[in-house]
Amino acid sequence: MTSRRTILQTLSLASASTLVSPHTLLAATSPKKDKLGVALVGLGYYSTDLLAPALQQTRNCYLAGIVTGTPAKAETWKKKYNIPDKNIYSYQTFDQIANNPDIDVVYVVLPPSMHEEYVVRAAKAGKHVWVEKPMAVTARECQNMIDTCRKNKRVLTVGYRLHHEPNTQAYVKFLRDGGIGKINLVNCAAGYYDARTDHWKQKKEMGGGVMYDMGVYAIQGARLSTGEEPVALTAQQYTTRPDVYKNGLDETSLVQLEFPSGARAAIQSSYGMNMNFLHVTGQKGQLEMEPYSAYNGVKGEGSNGFKIDVPYKMPTQQAMQMDNDAKAIMTNSPVLVPGEEGLADIRVVEAIYKAAKEGKRVTL
Repeated sequence: MTSRRTILQTLSLASASTLVSPHTLLAATSPKKDKLGVALVGLGYYSTDLLAPALQQTRNCYLAGIVTGTPAKAETWKKKYNIPDKNIYSYQTFDQIANNPDIDVVYVVLPPSMHEEYVVRAAKAGKHVWVEKPMAVTARECQNMIDTCRKNKRVLTVGYRLHHEPNTQAYVKFLRDGGIGKINLVNCAAGYYDARTDHWKQKKEMGGGVMYDMGVYAIQGARLSTGEEPVALTAQQYTTRPDVYKNGLDETSLVQLEFPSGARAAIQSSYGMNMNFLHVTGQKGQLEMEPYSAYNGVKGEGSNGFKIDVPYKMPTQQAMQMDNDAKAIMTNSPVLVPGEEGLADIRVVEAIYKAAKEGKRVTL
């Protein structure tokens, strides 16, 4: 029997990166800097509570500017983070960012329906772009974002924090190394009870619906575990709050994915219940991650006593993500999560909505 092992915090992120992302996108050459200046576009919860604090921890980048439509927020951030007036933009003055050498990267943290517009505008302004998940609402939008960044020789990465997370990298490596043999079944769930009724997540026109948010984590769990792209799927969607989730907006989604190897995945996502786990069954054993996609405390174990538990505190995931992406730009290296990775998930999301609406199996 294999001896009991523990994944140490010294796990090399570089060595595992190729296992997490099979795509390659060379970062565009930038002027040599010790740190890249990042401008956050959209100052909601994620920017305020996670990204801005994480940028105080990063080594390769720093908070250089902000874009907001709320003057009061601009004043608060200006004082808290000592941001100069020349690095503060509104959505109307956004394009002037092209003339600001302090800002190297624009991080788009807006509702999904706005991602394409601001990624395209940022790339045309000559800035590298990081965009939060979901990458966009449609695959067509994703492709346009990829094409525009490539045309302008700018790097585009998607904010998939878990790709940079050491416990996630550890379980992917464990599976790729054959830790449980051929993968047969993946069961992945990501959800929480969202009591809000007027957030963008509850507005279809803004890119709302659970599959675009928590659903992406579940899709990622299946894709990362199998190392494959799904070839077909069936899906069911329902709501217990039809006054909030209406006109095709999904509160809960249940999806069955089929992969080329014969592996199957049952994934769940919901705004109506708390769930956060990944269970993988193979010919030689099992892997269990719980919680699977939390901001901290991600841990699990595999067959033969294989332990996965690298502790850290919030917002370390976001700091690792931005540091890795900034380093890739500065060293002209492959980024860990290129736009193609986000596009792959949105293709699946679109197929899920089609399958749920038509009540049929959909091939990809």
